Amino acid sequence: MPGSPEQRLADAGLALPRVVAPVGVYVPVVGSGDLLFSSGQVALADGQLVAVGKLGEQVTTEQGYACARQCALNILAAISAHLGGLETVQRVVMLTVFVAASAGFTELPQVADSASELFETVFGDGGRPARSAVGVTSLPLDAAGEIGTVVQLHHRDLCPS
Repeated sequence: MPGSPEQRLADAGLALPRVVAPVGVYVPVVGSGDLLFSSGQVALADGQLVAVGKLGEQVTTEQGYACARQCALNILAAISAHLGGLETVQRVVMLTVFVAASAGFTELPQVADSASELFETVFGDGGRPARSAVGVTSLPLDAAGEIGTVVQLHHRDLCPS
């Protein structure tokens, strides 16, 4: 793919946000070998949640889609800060999407697609992960969504601890 991951983000009209500070006792990213594990990121933008509440009640599918994109951007920001850029990411291995959903809300895949599409924009085929989209009754801060990832670095690169 031509250009750097950051350039592909810019070409899509996006930029990495500031890294979201943890809201508990954990770190945003941990490395092991050639894998990076991101902690779950909620959809905070400029210190505010993109949407609050449950999809199917207070939050629409379209708002959930926007939340998933912001979660993915926050993950990319945390990974970039941890590595000093996104160039060493080979692929997104796993994407786990939690959606605060009312009973009967079934559009979880459509919400999760936003994060999948963003990772594919940034990493090409390497951005097409295995994925789970799970409906839950509540999330931290009453966020509408939370996403965690596992990414693999190029084999020559080992994760900083």
